[in-house]
Amino acid sequence: MESTATDPQRRNLLQAAAATLAAAGPLSLGSAKAASQPPAATGKPGDFDFLSGEWRIKNRQRKNGVWESFEGEATVFGILAGRASIEELRIPQRNFSGMGLRLLDPEKKLWADHWVNSKSGVLTPPPAWGSFVQGVGTWDSDDQDGDTPIIVRGVWDRITPRSCRWYQAVSRDQGKSWEENWLMDWTRV
Repeated sequence: MESTATDPQRRNLLQAAAATLAAAGPLSLGSAKAASQPPAATGKPGDFDFLSGEWRIKNRQRKNGVWESFEGEATVFGILAGRASIEELRIPQRNFSGMGLRLLDPEKKLWADHWVNSKSGVLTPPPAWGSFVQGVGTWDSDDQDGDTPIIVRGVWDRITPRSCRWYQAVSRDQGKSWEENWLMDWTRV
């Protein structure tokens, strides 16, 4: 899954995608029932500056109760004076790529975290909403697993200049308990 685009070309493509989404109009918070408490309104420009750059990622994903490990990589750009962050995730081993788009709502002081799978090319609704508190970023969104309502939580933590971690967990009991299903350890290239 080698990209033929140069870094400036990739950046231009990612910026164009973000501009298209921004032009679509304002985003709403959607359902507020995702977490037992609403996310802290602490979002500010520059919260995702730590993520800009080139990364190698060690993934562990749980599928059907079994943990699988695989490598990945990402390129991340901050734009709009720190109010947006665009991530291109690539997992060559799985012939997979996608784009994370994080946008700050400055009035609500919350970040919307959107995902676009390269196979579909469309935003996966709804976005997760969240912010950072004391160096840990938490994003929740409501979803469904068949007929069961679930909460999907993404967390950024262990942030240093050279590394960080993102993990995902799911709750099937309205946030009383959580089961991790994806861990990503990021190392700066």
